[in-house]
Amino acid sequence: MAATSSSMPIRMKRLSSILQQWGPTLLLGLVVFLFWWKGYPHALSYQEQFQLFLFDGDYFARLLSLPGGVAAYVSEFLVQFYNNVAVGAFVLALLFMLMHRLCIALASQQSPSTHLQSLIFHLSSFISPLFLLFTMGDESVLLAFAVSLVFLQLMMLLWPRRRALQVVYVLAGLPLFYWLAGPLVLVLALYLTVRLILDADRRGRAVLVAAVVWIYAIALIEVSQYFVSYPLASLFCGLFYYRFIQTVTLTMVITALLFIALPLVVSRLPEKLLRGRLAVGVSAACVVAMLILVPFGYETKKYDLIEYDYFVRLRNWDAIIAKSEKNTPTLPMGVCANNLALGMKGQLLNRYSEFYQHGSEGLLLPFEHNFTYTQLTGEVYFNLGLVNTAQRYAFESMESLPDFRKSVRVIKRLAETNLINGQYAVARKYLSLLKKTMFYRLWAERTEQLLGNEQAINTHPLYGWLRKIRLHDDFLFSQQETDKICGQLFLHNPENLMAMQYLLAHPLLDGDMQRLRQYQQVVEQKMKKK
Repeated sequence: MAATSSSMPIRMKRLSSILQQWGPTLLLGLVVFLFWWKGYPHALSYQEQFQLFLFDGDYFARLLSLPGGVAAYVSEFLVQFYNNVAVGAFVLALLFMLMHRLCIALASQQSPSTHLQSLIFHLSSFISPLFLLFTMGDESVLLAFAVSLVFLQLMMLLWPRRRALQVVYVLAGLPLFYWLAGPLVLVLALYLTVRLILDADRRGRAVLVAAVVWIYAIALIEVSQYFVSYPLASLFCGLFYYRFIQTVTLTMVITALLFIALPLVVSRLPEKLLRGRLAVGVSAACVVAMLILVPFGYETKKYDLIEYDYFVRLRNWDAIIAKSEKNTPTLPMGVCANNLALGMKGQLLNRYSEFYQHGSEGLLLPFEHNFTYTQLTGEVYFNLGLVNTAQRYAFESMESLPDFRKSVRVIKRLAETNLINGQYAVARKYLSLLKKTMFYRLWAERTEQLLGNEQAINTHPLYGWLRKIRLHDDFLFSQQETDKICGQLFLHNPENLMAMQYLLAHPLLDGDMQRLRQYQQVVEQKMKKK
């Protein structure tokens, strides 16, 4: 009994020690998880839909043959888990926790001798991950950038103290890192030059060696252009950091510099300063400032549109209408999504006046070479029954992706449109791609069973309905003729109430009462015959 009671304080001390060491990291992980899961699940879906991660040897070899391809492969593997937003948020939380632990390891390269020192290391280690969270508010920043920063931290930790090993590290480590993470090798070179100068006994010689390291890193990028078919500007900016290739934002640069600067500063703070409460207060103030800053990276209007598209993808029409009732959309994309939801619920003609409208353009967005606009407009055409037009817009959406990737959402839609049109060989091609994915494999296998099975397709709640209401003749039309196309759809099948609503909504939103009366007469006559 005495032994048991004496072991309790030991266990409590161990638990207290674990919480002291891992509590801040677990807290960061919880904050990041809730941030993405509850705050921005639509942002996760947005990122997931614009890639097609395949468990395929050719796909693996293609990425690994490019500078930064390892980080790209790892990041795309992780992003596929965004298909389930809770799992995706958990994956991001783990990634940020790993960053935090590496930040602590780098900051505390001199072992903390006091509780205050340990607290300073933990607090300062929040700053870089939180600023990265702010940077990721730009929806074009890809996860490969964050994964590359983790590789950067690992390389910084592996910097040896012996000079002979440092030479080997530079000669072999920089090319390896360039292959792993891409042009962040320049940031690693900057870190190494600073370390060499700070740690050297003879500063003049160290500056010369540091310059050689920097030139060597630049030469690696210069030489790589002869082995890959990308322009030099793309190689310097990174092939996988940003959706618009040849673009590097200021916040990305600041983020990368923070990841190397903070460990250098904190690990070299004077012992007296580390023992003072002022350093703790400054560190805590920086963390609070970062927490306040993070929401400003996520532009409300932009993420509202992303959320509308997210609900359209889920076919959650009630959520779209509820969102619009709270705050009516004013941007064309939001108006279009809301009108689509009203139409799908049969409420468009009765409730259109409750929301801000952009005239008839709020029904179908004018064509733009923009992957988000064309994707949403394609959804409208798909639900109207213009299957071929929806297929063209799906192609346009994927081909307009600025990083030239394939979109899993588009591949799925192309499989559906070809299935509906009876183009089974083409549908099978797209389904075979989806069968190489993790989260779409079961859907692809189930859908593949429909190929050639006319009865099963015709009785399918979505595909059978679209087969029934679609126009069989393929034709092109201008934006000014969309009302007439809706009329064709309605005349082809009067059960297509979606087309009837869009037909009558066109003159209503344009304020053309004469055209409205003409369309009403057509609708009434057709409904009587029905």
